[in-house]
Parts: sequence; structure tokens; C-alpha cells
Amino acid sequence: MSESGGSERRAANGGRRRATINDIARMAGVSKKTVSRVINQSPFVKVETRDAINAIIKELGYRPDPTARGLALRRSFLVGLIYNQPNPQYVVQSQQGILSATRAAGLELVVHPCHRADPDLLDQVQNFVEQLKLFGVILTPSVSEDETVIDILREYECPYVRVASVQLDEPERMIVTHDSLGAAEAARHLTSLGHERVALISGPRTFRSAHERRQGFEAGLGEAGARLDPDYVAEGAYTYDSGVECARRLLALSPRPTAIFALNDEMAIGAYTAAREAGLSVPGDLSIVGFDDSPMAERLWPQLSSVRLPIRDMYRLAADKLIAVARGDKDAVAAIPAVRPSLVERASSGPLPR
Repeated sequence: MSESGGSERRAANGGRRRATINDIARMAGVSKKTVSRVINQSPFVKVETRDAINAIIKELGYRPDPTARGLALRRSFLVGLIYNQPNPQYVVQSQQGILSATRAAGLELVVHPCHRADPDLLDQVQNFVEQLKLFGVILTPSVSEDETVIDILREYECPYVRVASVQLDEPERMIVTHDSLGAAEAARHLTSLGHERVALISGPRTFRSAHERRQGFEAGLGEAGARLDPDYVAEGAYTYDSGVECARRLLALSPRPTAIFALNDEMAIGAYTAAREAGLSVPGDLSIVGFDDSPMAERLWPQLSSVRLPIRDMYRLAADKLIAVARGDKDAVAAIPAVRPSLVERASSGPLPR
């Protein structure tokens, strides 16, 4: 221990001034935030750092100020949306859905875009929650699937609801979208039209929804005795550009597919572009089915067949659930309906070309 550190300890112990969290941070050579994490028993501190800080706390006889702690945990009238969605239509619709519920409850929406691969993700989420004193948080896929993010929210006792394709948490903390059921319906639709050589534009591997939708699609094909050839699968990024590139590769295969199922509408729209580049008509030469049933599905020509996932309604329900849980209204939580995807058949999917 340095002489200056010893002097600080003597001043904090023997002087008139009560030791503060700033004193502890200075003596330990860490940030005030790190000391706060140790005091609040956060698991996100290295063992040796935690032990050193606890030793100083014990030596100084430091006790957190309960009044200050109460102020630190005070909630605002802000609901946070944390998302890492590459699909802009999804983001817009999710915000509209949340706002339709929060404004009626006297709450406002703040958004935090992020990237799951960012090494500072956890610090970003912590700062977002801590600085804004959020009323609660709603999370979109795939950040909703990240348990380390959920641990941060639990640490700060911040209410949350996550939207995901499968059940990942307690029912009152989830809106489950059952993506696999919708994808299976798309497969049944295409096989009923006579398609067997069907290609898939999948989503990013980091999204649970991409796996659930593919599994559901393969299960639906299997019901008709068909199968998904791995050579006819291209991994997209849930973006228009990736849809164009994936469809180009798939349409260059010999024999080429007679139908493409894209795991979101953005990529399906990209498949339209690639089909026209190749001189193919939709659905005369190639059937295309998307997923989400975004507003663009009805604005294309021909209009896009798509699995309808009611995004705006989903996020309104997520906000309703968050508000009900925060208010302790169990009856309101129980009354929130389940989400079920359904296929909307339009002109982009037709019988197998003769």
C-alpha cells in the first residue's frame, strides 16, 4: 500500500468526513461505476478487483447511503427499445406498436440500436438503463436472445419484455412469435402448388428466428414427402442486398429452383430483382414467398405472398405486458393474447411451371 493510499485511508477513517464511493474508487484505482457494481453484487467484475474493493470497504466501514440508493433506482416515464434489427421496416413497425400503448399510459419511447458483436454491448446497455432510469425495456430479436443482456436488466431490477421466436423466459416477460409454424405453412403452400425444387434464402446464424424458420420450413416440406437440398440454401442477412445476391446464386444453379422462400420480405424483394435480371417472370417462371408480411408486400408487382407476423401488434402487446407487469396487474397480463403467424397468399406464388 502506498503512503498516499494510507493517508487517504487515515483521512477517511479518522477524519470528520464520512468515506464515500469516490474515496473507495480512488483508493482501489478503479472507476466509481466499478465500485457501484461491487456494492450491488454485480457478477460483471473480476474476482481480484471485487476482493480488493471489498477489502477497502471493510477497512473504511463504508455503508451505502440508503437515500442515495433509492434515488439511483428511481424510474422515469421512459420505455426503452433495444434492437439490433437490420430490417428498417421491422424497426419502424415495432416503434409504432410500442407507441400506441405507451402514449396512452403516459409513457414515452427511447431507442437504443446496438450490435451483438460489439465488445462494449453490456456497458452500452447498462449505461442506457442507468442514465435514463428506464420504466422498462423491450428487446427485439436477436438481442432478446442474449442472456448476458438479460442479466444486466435483472441486476438493475429493470422490468423487461423480450420478443423471440421461442419461449426463453417466464411468460410475463415474453412475446413468443412461433416462427416455425408460419414457415411450415409456407412450405405446405408451395408443395400444394406442385413445387419440389424449392430454394431457401435463410437469415443470419446469430438470429434464433433464422433457425426456427428453416426448421419449420423443412418440417412442412417433409409432410409432403419433399426435402430441402442443402445446395439450394443461401444464407442472407435479412437485408434487401443480401436477398439479391443470394437469389442470383440460387438462380444460377442447374437445374434452377422453381420457387424461393425467403426468411423475410426484404430478402424476398431482393429475389424479385434477381429474377428480373435473369429474365424470369414471377410467378410464371419462379414463385417467391416471403416472411413478415411487411407493408411492402402489397406494394410490389405482383404482390408478394408472405407469412404474416403482425409486428406492430406484437410490440403493442409487448408494451401492454410491460406496463401490466410493472403495475402488478396479473389479470391484464393473463388477458394478453398469443401471437400466431399465418400465410397471406398473393400473386407471387403460383403453380409449378409446365
